[in-house]
Amino acid sequence: MAEDKSKKDQPVLEVKDLAVAYKIRGGEVEAVQNVSFDLHRGESIGIVGESGCGKSTVAWAILNFLGDNGYVKKGSVLFQGEELVGKEGEELRKIRGNSIAMVYQDPMQALNPSLTLGTQMKEVLTVHRGMSDEEAAERCIKMLERVYMPDPANVLLRYPHQISGGQQQRVVIAMALLTNPALLVMDEPTTALDVTVEAAVLDLIAELRREFDTAIMYISHNLGVVARVCNFVNVMYAGEMVERAPVEDIFARPQHPYTQGLIRCVPKLGADKASAQLYPIRGRVPPPNDRPSGCVYGPRCDYVQDRCIQERPQVRILPNGNAVRCHFAEEIDPAEWVPSEDIQLKAPVGDVSKNESIMTVKALKKYYDVPGNSIRAVFGLEAPKQVKAVEDATFSVPRGSTLGIVGESGCGKSTLIKTLIGLEETTDGEAEFIGHDITTALSDRSNELIQELQMVFQNPDSTMNPSYTVVQQIGRPMKRFNTVPNDQIRGEVIKLLESMRLGENYLDRLPRQLSGGEKQRVGIARALASRPDLVLCDEPVSALDVSVQAAILNLLIDIQREFGTTMVFIAHDLSVVRFFSDNIAVMYLGQIMEIGPAEAIYSPAYHPYTEALLSAVPIPDPTVEQKRIRLEGTVPSALNPPSGCRFHTRCPRRALMPDGGKACETEIPPWREFENGHRIFCHLPKETLESFEPVITLASDKEAVAAD
Repeated sequence: MAEDKSKKDQPVLEVKDLAVAYKIRGGEVEAVQNVSFDLHRGESIGIVGESGCGKSTVAWAILNFLGDNGYVKKGSVLFQGEELVGKEGEELRKIRGNSIAMVYQDPMQALNPSLTLGTQMKEVLTVHRGMSDEEAAERCIKMLERVYMPDPANVLLRYPHQISGGQQQRVVIAMALLTNPALLVMDEPTTALDVTVEAAVLDLIAELRREFDTAIMYISHNLGVVARVCNFVNVMYAGEMVERAPVEDIFARPQHPYTQGLIRCVPKLGADKASAQLYPIRGRVPPPNDRPSGCVYGPRCDYVQDRCIQERPQVRILPNGNAVRCHFAEEIDPAEWVPSEDIQLKAPVGDVSKNESIMTVKALKKYYDVPGNSIRAVFGLEAPKQVKAVEDATFSVPRGSTLGIVGESGCGKSTLIKTLIGLEETTDGEAEFIGHDITTALSDRSNELIQELQMVFQNPDSTMNPSYTVVQQIGRPMKRFNTVPNDQIRGEVIKLLESMRLGENYLDRLPRQLSGGEKQRVGIARALASRPDLVLCDEPVSALDVSVQAAILNLLIDIQREFGTTMVFIAHDLSVVRFFSDNIAVMYLGQIMEIGPAEAIYSPAYHPYTEALLSAVPIPDPTVEQKRIRLEGTVPSALNPPSGCRFHTRCPRRALMPDGGKACETEIPPWREFENGHRIFCHLPKETLESFEPVITLASDKEAVAAD
């Protein structure tokens, strides 16, 4: 019995003093150094940190996916007591496919586009378990049911491109679980998913961990996701593990200055730019070939001392059992931290809700013609079908304010913003900006109008000329719109760069010489170079690390406060939208379902769709209580939207209607008017909407209720 007990208590995974290096011309670079941790069955451990800190490299080392020039330089990786370092070929393949599985960030890179999903899934069982094709198919269907895949038998006959992104990720997860692996490695598996699909996948991960007793290693830069699914958290910085602790301790009592800095970068749901501030970590992660000799975090640390510069700290076990790599962890009190002067924001401008409207939109529509492929359509005897991407959008934007727009993929957010900027021509409706009609295409607009209406795109790489230097990128709008004399352009570009917290040394750099955050700052500077009145921002921070995201948000807030710039801001992170926006519009399948002041959107009365979105958002605080509301099914096609209320096919609140929701199916909902311009597009009466309980309950709220 003693032997069985010791085997049961044995970790599924033991990583000891792991160092990973890559061979380069003239030597090698150590990407990961001195990483150690254990993982037991039924546990989920999160690995967090900024890009370049070595999170994914640790995962690749465990699975021996390091490539031809990568290798484990020293250390040990024990899987169920068996050494993985040095294993190759068939021996490694059997372990990797049978007992260790991995779920990748992009499911399309993990699925073969030329094979049906059934062929790919069944191969796991026929190769590793020796099952017959019929047995394997039956097992695959059952596993797809376990991950809540609709019509699983039919899904097996489809190719990857014939299902949605969320369904692709569920297929990859189901495939990984077919052999009931002891270890499941997940590398940012929900980054590209909608918040509602992400919530369903995270629920699934937690459920599968409990049911299959699987050990999970979850890699992510999203602290909210980690707070939801993990028991323990490993924080990595510059290739080293700097802190390891239970998830509750990481968020409530972070010990390492880097962990404290990461948490200060994340907006808390309910906080806004008028009452709270984000504090980005200064500097950036050093490259592997240029790390400091002392503490690797020393150049960015607010508590650095001479000892930190001279001596590299080792991992120490604190009295509470948590591990930290810092000389002075016990002496640091995060509550006494004071920000440096260089990250202090300008004073808030006050209430902008009473300002005059700079842009007014009424019943705006954007339809796309989709030609049919029938004989009648080919000969023009049948009218083309239409994708109703935006339907009857009506709103106004006060001068100097920010309108946030949220919703799932395909809801029409980006189409709306592209129509306003002129990249798409309006089908019907009205849109006026500072007295000008903006329903026309960009080519029909005057230079004066284009100058006043600019855009910041999600991916700066796709909008920057790779052969133009920074000064050429930013200076071009100044030259085109004659806002600055030619001999003063260079000086104005320097001023703009300094306001972006870049410097004159960036002037002659090319895009490939910039980091992702630096490219986005150049993109913002270029949008501001023409001194516009309105800037449209399409997911400008979604692909950035939390520290860079905090810096960009602070920058946009500074710009708004200094120049009175008006903004329309699209993002999928509801915490970011709440923090940054004065007003918020919630879109679903081309229609605005709810619009009003930010604080009104995040508390009852809710539209049922808004309620579901708030229930799905990952919150970086494991003590927060969040109602569980999950939407069934997928977003219907905009080619054939449901009649009546477009949300009725997925609405969890239809049963509250006196007629059981029949009116929702056939009649267009009325607008329910609340205070301060808060409006909800729903059949439910105002009293019912106001009776909804808050989706999110903070720890402070629970304490206040208990005190009363």
